[in-house]
Amino acid sequence: MSISAALVKELRERTGAGMMECKKALVEVGGDIEAAVEAMRKSGQAKADKKAGRTAAEGVVYNLVAADGKTAIVIEVNCETDFVARDENFISFVETVAAVALAKQITDVAILATVMIEPGKTVEEARAALISKVGENVKVRRIRLMKAVNVIGSYSHSGRIGVLVNLKGGDTELGKDLAMHIAANSPIVISQTEVPADKLEKEREIFMAQAENSGKPKDIIEKMVEGRIKKYLDEVSLIGQPFVKDPNIKVANLLKGKNSEVVEFVRFEVGEGIEKEQVNFAEEVMAQIKG
Repeated sequence: MSISAALVKELRERTGAGMMECKKALVEVGGDIEAAVEAMRKSGQAKADKKAGRTAAEGVVYNLVAADGKTAIVIEVNCETDFVARDENFISFVETVAAVALAKQITDVAILATVMIEPGKTVEEARAALISKVGENVKVRRIRLMKAVNVIGSYSHSGRIGVLVNLKGGDTELGKDLAMHIAANSPIVISQTEVPADKLEKEREIFMAQAENSGKPKDIIEKMVEGRIKKYLDEVSLIGQPFVKDPNIKVANLLKGKNSEVVEFVRFEVGEGIEKEQVNFAEEVMAQIKG
């Protein structure tokens, strides 16, 4: 049967699929656009499944603070390329998912997948539809919800790094400054006493091996190691670090001067901890040609 260009165009706009795929779908259902949409949604789910195993190490980290400032959320959603990470459909999905998670105070990705993102569509169904549209694997990787003690500071760096910091005392300006500091300096704990014992012991072993190579006496070596340990503890703890906006003072002194205390913080960076797949593009193209 004859399928009009206008009908193909409408189906393409509704599904985001290619012209030929839209025309084929319309032919198969006799020009019934609703039936074609349903068929393509089903095929889109199949495409999503095929892409589910592909490494998604790019994406966006997005912060959202409630209007009353009492709660905030940071979420990481991954895709395969930075090109898709800038796509308006991908960004809209991230923002909408974050808003739903914050409104319902959801911190479990599996639970979030089952929540309705719009009438008749769950987050998981919206994710599958997005995969079909952008042609890449998309994954909601992690979420962190924060409830304010007094003030929540928030800072986002180019959608690549997101930080939330929870303050007892202080004000929003201090919160933002500290969030910016955490983004730049990547502390792993708030204070030196919170550094995990196994991590500290590992660093001590490394410093000891390095010091022993110096050939110095044992008592000097022990002093060298203790000095390195103290420096390491300051480097990885928030309050031990020089403040990024004024390196002449430490964060501990900044907080003391503001009569404030950091209760908790979270720092997400896109793709951290994900092993990126090395792709041979020539082989990938040949594989696609072979079907």
